Amino acid sequence: MSAEIGVVFSRIIELAPGIREFWLTRDDGGELPAYSGGSHIVLSLPLPGGVRRTPYSLVGDPNDRRKWRIAVRRQEQSRGGSAWLHEGAREGQAIKISTPVNLFPMARLARHHILVAGGIGVTPIVSHARELARLGASFEVHYAHRAPEFGVLLYELRQLAGDRVRCYVTSRGETIDFRQLLGGRPLGTHAYLCGPQGMVEDFHQTARAMGWPDTHVHSERFLAPPPGDPFTVRLARSGREVAVGAGQSMLEALEAAGAEPPFLCRGGACGQCETSVVACDSDIQHNDLFLSQAERDSGRKIMPCVSRLAGGCITINL
Repeated sequence: MSAEIGVVFSRIIELAPGIREFWLTRDDGGELPAYSGGSHIVLSLPLPGGVRRTPYSLVGDPNDRRKWRIAVRRQEQSRGGSAWLHEGAREGQAIKISTPVNLFPMARLARHHILVAGGIGVTPIVSHARELARLGASFEVHYAHRAPEFGVLLYELRQLAGDRVRCYVTSRGETIDFRQLLGGRPLGTHAYLCGPQGMVEDFHQTARAMGWPDTHVHSERFLAPPPGDPFTVRLARSGREVAVGAGQSMLEALEAAGAEPPFLCRGGACGQCETSVVACDSDIQHNDLFLSQAERDSGRKIMPCVSRLAGGCITINL
């Protein structure tokens, strides 16, 4: 785990129904670390049942060392994090956050950049647009959202990119045609998307079918750990057993028990928490975006941030 920083919610803004923006400033009044466009931080949220750590993309200006900004949509199936931020967070309240990590960096040598956002996935796209505008780079933005009032941060995008921003409003029947969007692009173009899982999968499948190299197609998505049957984790090095509840991830249970497994994204994307499986008496339910199908089929690896066991006991190399 990266070092934590003490911050306060210096401002909370209602951007749209169910979407809030939070300004974070250091609790000691000092400067925040530098970060690059596409970075995220992990918030340690003081929920009634204990601390819950959740990743959010930074949306503000990377050159602003006085405050960081995040925008959070209240998830319909919230495990507590987004619900607490919408119902429990107050201006002036202190929390802990991680230092920034960038799993969605910009290809700075690209000839042209196509930025695509779906819903609240606009947050890292704004930070990319800000950096590209500062560099004087060639880029365009495509932003899909469900209704006009949910086009949050559109004003900032238009300030940065002007008429290079195109919106697609679902309530008007507008959708992004990835085949049309990605067709006829000059060599050296890179495309980026942050949005819902289905949108990301369609984006990658279309690009691959059109002959785009995987190295030129970038995406970011964090998965929330799904609930499931309770199970037990046995730590091979100590023999200790840890119970994982139905609404709890394996990573959260290990942390609550005092273990310190590594992590960066907590959303199944980065691979930092990959753990070797020593023994298992039930089916592993893989929910990550990192392991290959062969690695999943082997039954020898698990990503404890989002994956779990269908009951029973799993022994891991920890």
